Amino acid sequence: MKAIVVEQPGGPGVMRLLEGDDPGPRPGQISVRVAAAGVNYIDIYHRSGAYKLPLPFTPGLEGGGRVAAVGEGVTEFEPGDEVAWTNVPGSYADMVVGAEADFVPVPAKVALETAAAVMLQGLTAHYLCTSVYEVQEGDTVIVHAAAGGVGLLLTQMVKYKGGKVIGTVSTDAKAELARQNGCDYVLRYEGFGEKARELTDGEGVAAVYDGVGETTFDEGLTALRRRGTMALFGQASGPVPAFDPQRLNTGGSLILTRPKLNDFIATREEYLWRTGEIFQWIEDDNLLVRVGDTFRLEEAAEAHEDLQSRKTTGKVLLIP
Repeated sequence: MKAIVVEQPGGPGVMRLLEGDDPGPRPGQISVRVAAAGVNYIDIYHRSGAYKLPLPFTPGLEGGGRVAAVGEGVTEFEPGDEVAWTNVPGSYADMVVGAEADFVPVPAKVALETAAAVMLQGLTAHYLCTSVYEVQEGDTVIVHAAAGGVGLLLTQMVKYKGGKVIGTVSTDAKAELARQNGCDYVLRYEGFGEKARELTDGEGVAAVYDGVGETTFDEGLTALRRRGTMALFGQASGPVPAFDPQRLNTGGSLILTRPKLNDFIATREEYLWRTGEIFQWIEDDNLLVRVGDTFRLEEAAEAHEDLQSRKTTGKVLLIP
């Protein structure tokens, strides 16, 4: 098998393509030939050492592929089945091995590349608008980085649930993509809080879905309505500095949460519910999954550079 390996944390150049033996599945596991692996910001945090992992390691947590072999005791899958996954370490490879429960079946009408593109970001968007703050018909919310991977999916889900979206972007091209994707209003980051209040007749928004972090957090609080929710699910611009919780009180009994995906797919039932609903939306043409860029496995460093510099729109995939 071939895999990207990080032996020391650092910049994109620390990732090397190496060859090794296929470990095969152990009891309760399956091995999968990877058709596409997703590239996500958490991979950058792992590679850089911001989120520390034991060394050496292979980055990547999500993808789609076909089952190559099953271990003893596996009952849900058999060789040839099409599956997708999130939170299976070592996905920047042409083969991955994981526990049976880590994988979900992919319907015949959903392409493996599409399934790979929607797992981490799609599940994130799903739990944000269904469980962190459940969007109600008529709600107005802010979606930061509305032309990014999560932003494009989250916007569509909010619209499907009857909400309105104020999307923030950094360039004209991204603004146009956000509009085409269904954003009701598209703003640049500068002064977005005040403008969001103007767009809601002074009331403020029901929720701010913030994967940017440091540069948007403080102003995002000012955009919230009374008892509004700040869902801080990422930190692309850096971690949020310490602040006085009294700020939430004076802002109108605001709610602040720092969720992570694993807590929202903690059971097999919830994992299958969320992915099943997402795949059904794709089949019914209610969710368009945009793959922005694809790279060969050996081009993982370039993929990280483009994602980190915000050159990408939509999903970035590695194709072994």
